[in-house]
This record gives sequence, C-alpha cells and structure tokens, in this order.
Amino acid sequence: MLRLLYILILLTSCPAAVHAQQDGKKIACYAYPKTTESHKHKLWDGYEISLGPARNAAETDGADCTAAIYSKAGKVVFRTTGFGVIFDEKDTGMDFDGDGKAEVVFMTDQAGGAHCCWVYNIVTLFPRPHRLFDVGEGATVDFEKDEQGIIWERVGGPSGYTSEAQWPYAERVYRLKDGKLVDSTPEFAVKIFSPGKGDYDEWANTLTPENIKRLRLAKVAGSKSDEADDVVSALLSRALQRVLCHQYDQALEDLNLWPESTREEMKENFAVSVKEYSPEFAARVAGVQPAK
Repeated sequence: MLRLLYILILLTSCPAAVHAQQDGKKIACYAYPKTTESHKHKLWDGYEISLGPARNAAETDGADCTAAIYSKAGKVVFRTTGFGVIFDEKDTGMDFDGDGKAEVVFMTDQAGGAHCCWVYNIVTLFPRPHRLFDVGEGATVDFEKDEQGIIWERVGGPSGYTSEAQWPYAERVYRLKDGKLVDSTPEFAVKIFSPGKGDYDEWANTLTPENIKRLRLAKVAGSKSDEADDVVSALLSRALQRVLCHQYDQALEDLNLWPESTREEMKENFAVSVKEYSPEFAARVAGVQPAK
C-alpha cells in the first residue's frame, strides 16, 4: 500500500509537489503556470544568483526559465536553462566533494513538468566555479549529509509486469569521488535491508508465504497480473535492490519465486533492465562469463 501511495503521488502530482517544496521561498521559475517575476539571491564570497524567465523564451522550445550565478565582478560563472528552474535552498550549502566548501544546488526541468526529468545541478564555487555533476534520471533524488554529501536516487525496474502505479523501484546510492559519481550502493545494504526502512517493511509484509502462493497461482503470462500486482511489484523491487547491493544469490532466489511457466522469460527481461547497472548480474542470468 505504501508503494502504491508513493507512486500515485509521484505520477500525478510531482510538479505540484515541487512547487509545494519551494512555495515559501519563491526562488523559482516555471513554464506553467508561467512565471513573470525574476529573483536575485546573494550567496557567499560575493557570488549572487539571478533566476527568472529567459529573455528569449518565446523564441525557444524548452528554455522558458534560466538561472545564473554571477561573480562579484558581474561575470556569469554558471547558467542552467529549462522549462523550469528552482534554486534548492534546502540542499545548497552541502559539501558533496569533501573539500570543506559549500555547493550550490539547482533543479532544472527538462521535460515540461514530467516527473522523470527534474535534474539536480550541483555547482561548486571553489577553487573556481564549475558544475560538479547532474543527477536525476531516476524517479526521485534525496541528499543525505555525511562527511560529504550522499546521493540517493530511486531507479525503476522492469516494466510490463505491473500496473504503472506499482512499477518496481529500488534505491541507488552515490558518492562523489575524484570528480565523478561512484555507485556506493553495496555500502548501504545493511541500512536498506533493515527493519524500519520503508521498502524493507513493505517487502516483509507483502512477500509472505501466502502471497507467494497467490503469485504462483496467478495467471502471469509475460504481462501485468492484476491478481497479484502488489506481490509482483514487491518481489521485483526487492530483487532489483538485491542486484544494486551486489547480493546476486539472493536476487536469483527472489526471481526463482516467480511462476515457473514464465520464469525464464521474466528473468531474461529482468536481466536486460538491469544490464546498465549490473552487467555482471545480467551475464550471470544469461549463463555467460562477463568480459573483463
């Protein structure tokens, strides 16, 4: 039920949620409803933000809003442009690269309000202003403070086996190392698979022996099964999380709970969906040795 509520909110009201997150701060620009006001905001060390409608918005497609960081000399040192732009005051100030200096965070809408495409732009001002990285291809992104920032991104699993509202998801975790985002998900496996974590509790409550039996009795034939939608979603989500945590044996155990009649086909499709994240697991499912 938790997953259903989460996905329904994400699919139907993500742009509204983004608005709500920033409503009290007003440092944002949107293509719809169209923003007419421009904003300025002082940072530190003489840097300042200018954010608002782009001057040539009427002549471009997808460049309705723009945000720039200016140096104290009045020079633009960074700019982002899209259907919408938000200055993320909550996460600005975090140190993502471990140099002891705060970073600036924007959100840029690359798809006219679609939930999939609000990309976070992380910008450092030291030793010279430049983009550290972008993140946001998944469904949602969260930042966690540590010695340096930790990035949690919710990524989708195989499609076609559930309704859209029950699409499987799992967490991928990154750290910034040597100027690049590095997948650090296995470091967080104990935290992810611990009681009290929302997804873990949902999997435990859903993937009971009774529900696994219900899944095996359901008529799953390579497409979504409304008879066991919640069970399918939980099973594929947990298997995906196992893969991202490099728990390959446990992931295969989960996949082998699938109805035998369509199990091999599902495993092949699952392997294709995770190949970008884990070519090792995809090769293992296919029964071939991955290239070294």
